[in-house]
Amino acid sequence: MADLDVLRSRWTRTLEEARDARAGLPDPVPYADNLLARWQEPQRRYHTLAHLTAVLDHIDVLEEYADDPELVRLAAWFHDAVYLPDRSENEERSARLAERALPEAGVPDERTAEVARLVRLTTTHDPAADDRNGQVLCDADLAVLASPPSGYAAYTAAVREEYHFVPGEAFRAGRSAILRQLLDLPRLFRTPYGQEKWEATARYNLAGELEMLSTGAESAP
Repeated sequence: MADLDVLRSRWTRTLEEARDARAGLPDPVPYADNLLARWQEPQRRYHTLAHLTAVLDHIDVLEEYADDPELVRLAAWFHDAVYLPDRSENEERSARLAERALPEAGVPDERTAEVARLVRLTTTHDPAADDRNGQVLCDADLAVLASPPSGYAAYTAAVREEYHFVPGEAFRAGRSAILRQLLDLPRLFRTPYGQEKWEATARYNLAGELEMLSTGAESAP
């Protein structure tokens, strides 16, 4: 289970690095608590505090490849802050939440804009060749695809639970389309670390899941 006090401390460190150094700024903790409450909403099965923690941990591994790791970390906090499985505008609504909250918390407008841009980028996970911040966030978000077998099985089961309202055949068709789209990409990961450490395993996992879905099987909700 995620340690809420540790996450609050991580949020506070990141926010203090990203915002203006001036007196009278609001306490970071209420912002952390609002985000932590969002990440614990009952409709979530995969997009939970465990996912947030994993993404933050992966950013720690990849931070040397980012132009501004603290902004990437802020984007991680917001990237699924709004999440309803039956909605398609979650990334946009999450970006707008960042655009409202961060200036109030003392983050300059240009830095807020970069965080919101990064959050919107997780819609496609397709950063430009020179987008170092975007490459780190997208690689950290997709690193779950390179999990060991038990971890990948838990991931696919959690995704199925989030979409429990979708009938089996429709879920298999939609999920298969997503897997094929990912496998068709020249590279899943854009940082040198991701390409070396995660690419081959992730492709193996994706291909195995696609094969399983093609037989009519799926992870039990």
